[in-house]
Amino acid sequence: MQDLMLKSAEKTLSSIGIEKVNKAFWNLSPAELVEHALQNKEGKLTNDGALMADTGKFTGRSPKDRFVVKDDKTAESVWWGDINIPISQENFDGLHQKMVKFLADKNVYVRDAYAGADPNYRLNLRVVNTHAWQNLFCHNMFLRPTAEELEDFDPNFTIICAPEFEADPEVDGTRQKNFAILNLSKRMILIGGTGYAGEMKKGIFSVLNYILPHEHEVLSMHCSANIGNEGDTAIFFGLSGTGKTTLSADPERGLIGDDEHGWTENAIFNFEGGCYAKVIDLTREKEPDIWDAIKFGAIVENTRFYPNSRTVDYSNSEVTENTRTAYPIHHISNAVSPSVGNIPKNIFFLTADAFGVIPPISKLNTSQAMYHFISGYTAKVAGTEVGITEPQTTFSACFGAAFLPLHPTQYATLFGKKMEENDVNVWLINTGWTGGPYGIGSRMKLKYTRAMITAALENQLDNVEFKKHDIFGVEVPQTCPNVPDEVLNPRETWSDKAAYDAKAQELAKSFVKNFEKYADYASEEILSGAPKV
Repeated sequence: MQDLMLKSAEKTLSSIGIEKVNKAFWNLSPAELVEHALQNKEGKLTNDGALMADTGKFTGRSPKDRFVVKDDKTAESVWWGDINIPISQENFDGLHQKMVKFLADKNVYVRDAYAGADPNYRLNLRVVNTHAWQNLFCHNMFLRPTAEELEDFDPNFTIICAPEFEADPEVDGTRQKNFAILNLSKRMILIGGTGYAGEMKKGIFSVLNYILPHEHEVLSMHCSANIGNEGDTAIFFGLSGTGKTTLSADPERGLIGDDEHGWTENAIFNFEGGCYAKVIDLTREKEPDIWDAIKFGAIVENTRFYPNSRTVDYSNSEVTENTRTAYPIHHISNAVSPSVGNIPKNIFFLTADAFGVIPPISKLNTSQAMYHFISGYTAKVAGTEVGITEPQTTFSACFGAAFLPLHPTQYATLFGKKMEENDVNVWLINTGWTGGPYGIGSRMKLKYTRAMITAALENQLDNVEFKKHDIFGVEVPQTCPNVPDEVLNPRETWSDKAAYDAKAQELAKSFVKNFEKYADYASEEILSGAPKV
């Protein structure tokens, strides 16, 4: 095995069973990885200097092909089902040996990195890739050790990612030829048959979602976070299309991170060292921070150029709607370093309610916050997916069900405990429709939503009158700076009040029906946060 570049002389790949490869390139710089990617014909340079790469057949995660090894450690602790699909230790070991054999004559790119900006809770990662561009992705997305730290770097979790390697489903226990398998006992992730780099990022997120709450009572969260000049941290939860990236990107506040965080006894910390943003229809006017971050060292995935140029056409979706960019967080001008903030003072649950029922801003008590946290509600509107012709409710537990190894009530209970201990304000923000449902009403104006969030952050709602919503029970402010009073009460924006009441009851029933699968595990305190049907 020929080892090249920056690593500890004592460290090899033998600890993960890899005794032989053609060449192992350790901890190459972004410039070197870009050179290798171009030489290997893995991608092309854009006119902005970013590396454009395709992910192949898979342009997103494949949730049905994500497995967790079921063993003595995980049998009773993991929330088994459609999200955490069990696979045996024997199948894992068999695939591991096949992958090791597959790599014997290949060049590999090895990266040592951290996951978690708080050194008390971070994972030391070692990633082995067969593609240089995917190793650059890991450089961008995970935290980067210094040269001095690399000298005695000791990994405690490993990823082996070989998109060219495919499983034999009949022999290996997988569903298809592609797979992503988490082994929490052997502290290893195997990924094969897919070139979608996000499998590595979300694999480690899932690992932290198991380790931190289960072993350390640290709440892991799928959210963005920013911090004000006075050290006040705010957290934003929200599913796709609710405005999480847009609303957390505030030029007056520092960015802690845009996707994954932990909440300890005394801080919020980013799990990552970069951002992985969607770029479909990206413009400088809509998302200036993301636009300016796409430069040398960044990656754009599955995009296409304008004809006869190296200029990316971000409106082009011929490969996928899920075009993305991955860049280190320091490409964002107002990112804070290290990516750590104080205990949050305000938490925002963002929803794009296409039924026009949820108030544009409301305050939640602890029970309601836990209930809505588990629910993770938004709505899809016509045209967002094939076959959707009317608004549809969408629920994703803890705003990230696909990455939760533990039962959602465990995260919600810990969330409630953190709220009570720290006297945090939790706000439900509707960025969706007002004056009626989708097709009748109109989308809430972004300037009003920003004004409401600013008012909450600046304590301008502390002394205003609140009224309880008849069905959802949340407290609705009756006045807010820079927002018309009539906008704040959704029923008053509907011309047909009876139609509003009927639609509100319909949505409340959807909440209750969705929650049935959690009810047996939920405490009375959580259940008391439900809407009244």
